[in-house]
Amino acid sequence: MVSGTPFAIERDFFGHTLRFETGKLAGQADGAVVVTYGETQMLVTAVASRSPKEQLDFFPLTVDVEERMYAAGKIPGGFFRREGRPSEGAILTARLIDRPLRPSFPKGFRNEVHVIATVLSADQVNPPDVIAITGASLAVLLGGMPFGGPVAGLRLGYRSGQWVVNPSYQDMDECTFDLVVAGGPNSEGDIDIIMVEAEATPGAWNLIKAGHPAPTEAVVAGGLEFAKAPIRELCEMQSEVVKAAAKAAREFPTFPEYREDIVEWISQVVGADLAAALQVADKHDREARIDEIKASVAEKIAGDETLGGRAEEVSPAFRALVKRLVRRRIVREGLRMDGRTPQEIRPLSAEVNLLPRAHGSGLFQRGETQVLSIATLGMLRMTQMIDTLDPEEEKRYMHHYNFPPFSTGETGFMRGPRRREIGHGALAERALLPVVPPEEEFPYAIRVVSEVLSSNGSTSMASVCGSTLALMDAGVPIHDLVGGIAMGLIREEGKHVTLTDILGAEDAYGDMDFKVAGTTEFVTALQLDTKLTGIPADVLGRALEQAKVARLQILEAVKGALPAPRTELSPFAPQIITVQIPVDKIGEVIGPKGKKINEIQAETGAEIDIHDDGRIFIASKGGEGADRAREIIEAIAHPVLPEAGMRFKGKVVGVREGLGAFIAIPGSAKDGLLHISKVGLGKRVERVEDVLKVGDEIEVEVQKVDPALGKISLSPINPETGERYDGPERRPREGGRDGGRDGRRDGGGRGGRDRRPRD
Repeated sequence: MVSGTPFAIERDFFGHTLRFETGKLAGQADGAVVVTYGETQMLVTAVASRSPKEQLDFFPLTVDVEERMYAAGKIPGGFFRREGRPSEGAILTARLIDRPLRPSFPKGFRNEVHVIATVLSADQVNPPDVIAITGASLAVLLGGMPFGGPVAGLRLGYRSGQWVVNPSYQDMDECTFDLVVAGGPNSEGDIDIIMVEAEATPGAWNLIKAGHPAPTEAVVAGGLEFAKAPIRELCEMQSEVVKAAAKAAREFPTFPEYREDIVEWISQVVGADLAAALQVADKHDREARIDEIKASVAEKIAGDETLGGRAEEVSPAFRALVKRLVRRRIVREGLRMDGRTPQEIRPLSAEVNLLPRAHGSGLFQRGETQVLSIATLGMLRMTQMIDTLDPEEEKRYMHHYNFPPFSTGETGFMRGPRRREIGHGALAERALLPVVPPEEEFPYAIRVVSEVLSSNGSTSMASVCGSTLALMDAGVPIHDLVGGIAMGLIREEGKHVTLTDILGAEDAYGDMDFKVAGTTEFVTALQLDTKLTGIPADVLGRALEQAKVARLQILEAVKGALPAPRTELSPFAPQIITVQIPVDKIGEVIGPKGKKINEIQAETGAEIDIHDDGRIFIASKGGEGADRAREIIEAIAHPVLPEAGMRFKGKVVGVREGLGAFIAIPGSAKDGLLHISKVGLGKRVERVEDVLKVGDEIEVEVQKVDPALGKISLSPINPETGERYDGPERRPREGGRDGGRDGRRDGGGRGGRDRRPRD
């Protein structure tokens, strides 16, 4: 087919029509494809620069995901009413695309490649992230780039003991596990796994307790194997499109960083010294010694007549030799850089309650990796509002991760969270979310911040452990403890050696970074990145089982610091009470223009959050103000008029000159009136405030209740006698109202005057 001519194929793919269309849109991009699944549609483009960036020592791949709010029929929020910087979801999707694509390009490829995935339609049923992975692979292939694909991505949901392919948002409510897998065919025709991103669903705990199978290591390994068949089908569809519509392959140069003879020369000159240096356990001492050896190599090669002109190859060749020595020792001797065996974990320590004013804090350390996590509790109105294409509109549990440069002993810029920090925070959030109690059990917004204080491998999993401690220290009744561990892999000399608790250097020189988090019973989160073109599913299955052994050991260390959540909240955390009132009473609680609720908050010092369904959340430090606010609100929602003769100590809530003082009645929304004539207990009072002021308390008795008008008359109790005082006795005046009126009439005159004729 002629390049640029529209071409499309479509198939039924597990209940929805999957369509690939190219040649119609974005014709000037090197590769462009519109991927449609159900009514979710994405335009994915790929463009490679015309000339390479020879000065770079890495592959300059950039992936962007553009969420257009029109795709879901929405107008963006905010002041400008247009899309701004990418959302957290867009960043995470971009990372999902990048991770399987990057290792599939050849080494030494230095042309810039830019992949852009634009959401054109979001049907609120089918998530766009997994079809974006497949679309990116196809766009790159259509552009004629040197790409080892195809690769494809799909989502699996574990529901009632079965794996469901590409479940909808609604289907995920019935699933206990959400597994995203990317892979592609290897040279032997099998499907290798390249990337995994997975987590237990927020409702997994309740489903498991209701009898649904838990996502154990064996179940997850089975899911990776199950994913092979649908991944193969997606790759075959891509190959069909490429065969019909791909542009002619372009010539792209590659730039080997070094030639093998330089590596051999360095090995002969300093190989023994370097091997000894790599056995130094302390990170800083080891790196200092390696730097000394590297500097000596640079000096010696400068004086070599044959190799002196190739000094730029020394650094990458030296790194290649270090990598070989590290990997060879692991495979042949079963020993790592710090002397551990492949299954051994570094020393562990855990502490809680480090920060005096924080609601909860936990410090977790594994070797030289140290993370401090802090938990903060707030009212539900502090939940994060989400303005994206996803159906989810708010987030109650928020996890943020910070990685300052001092954590690796380096300098750097502090310019807000980068994509890596957003990704690591999201991974820790997904690991812990399944054990966070629902809003009905714990009506708080929860934010956890993980501060990386020292880094030498797997800070994201250390943040999971530290955050478990912080949540328990804050009194959050989490369902179970969660621990995390990072696994590595060395594929050398035909062997696969799995490493438990990898160092930063083992991550750099190894072939896999496989993070696994979970409870003692099941897996809560996974993340796999690999530098290989793929890893067999059975190898990953064995890595999962090895990770479980390590996770159980880590959970014991966490329990040693704090075995269970605290039963009481921090005194600095808000104490929240939940009240349910009839919906038709919400207006009365709020009052005209919020007057009543503002009065309650001012009087009690409590914060009040009213929901449309009649739920009211009342918060205060210490809880006393919340209790008083609840009494007032319940009295408004369920008004009860007091009976005559009831005695109580009431607080003065208002004073009206010439009339009297208004006293709050416990358990009633009504205030009673203590008339000015009774305030002085027999003594004449000119001003009520000479005796009673707002806020004063006085013991009174209900004298009279008028149900029709809702008026309540109060009388004070004499503190000396304990008797009720009803005010001065009223004696009838002569000629007054009590019989005087008739007397006046008897006098025959108006006003009681005697109209006798004058003399």
